[in-house]
Amino acid sequence: MAAYTGEQILGDIVTADPSTTRILSRFGIDFCCHGRRRLADACAADGVDAGELLAALNAGEPGRPADWAGYDDVSLIAHIVSTHHRFLWDEFPRLTELVAKVARVHGPRHGELIGVREVFHRLREEMESHLRREETLLFPQISLHAGRPNQALPDHVRAELSGNQDEHDRCGDLLAELRALTGGYAVPADACASYTAMLAGLADLESDIHLHVHKENNVLFPRVLAAAGDRD
Repeated sequence: MAAYTGEQILGDIVTADPSTTRILSRFGIDFCCHGRRRLADACAADGVDAGELLAALNAGEPGRPADWAGYDDVSLIAHIVSTHHRFLWDEFPRLTELVAKVARVHGPRHGELIGVREVFHRLREEMESHLRREETLLFPQISLHAGRPNQALPDHVRAELSGNQDEHDRCGDLLAELRALTGGYAVPADACASYTAMLAGLADLESDIHLHVHKENNVLFPRVLAAAGDRD
């Protein structure tokens, strides 16, 4: 495989090899909501040393290309719902109990946990509303127009697409707040098993949502717009 360069588009890197998300996340690079940037531009904007990031990417073992990258729009939607939506519907209730318990028990010594609880609840509220809109409005609309190249998208579908991406940005901001509050999900010395499990769960949640948003913002939605004749 050719070496990674600063000229490559973040979203293209992740689609070609999803294992790179671990490295990009470690460096704090937003590859989902802002995945259409060149790697070098992303590093400059996010204050990351591009040389260090490229060295880490090129030192890693290449993974398998994403199977979902070749799915048609309807199949990709089904994959997103069965993989990422299902994960979130199952994980939010479990993490809600865990976050509440850890904040109650450890909050007196770790005041940041009160903030974690508040931000997590906002994230759950935003994301569950988002999932419902995707499943009942946006995804059925996209599926209805799939396979009809050069047919203009109705204004209400374009508006739904735009609103969906705004919601992605808000959820990305909340995830960034959670990462900052927990020091990058670092486990404190006095953490019990529940505290450790909560941090691991939040890290997994962040990783899954980032890949989920990438598949929509950088793969599905651009294809939908391109098929409708939007080449911007």
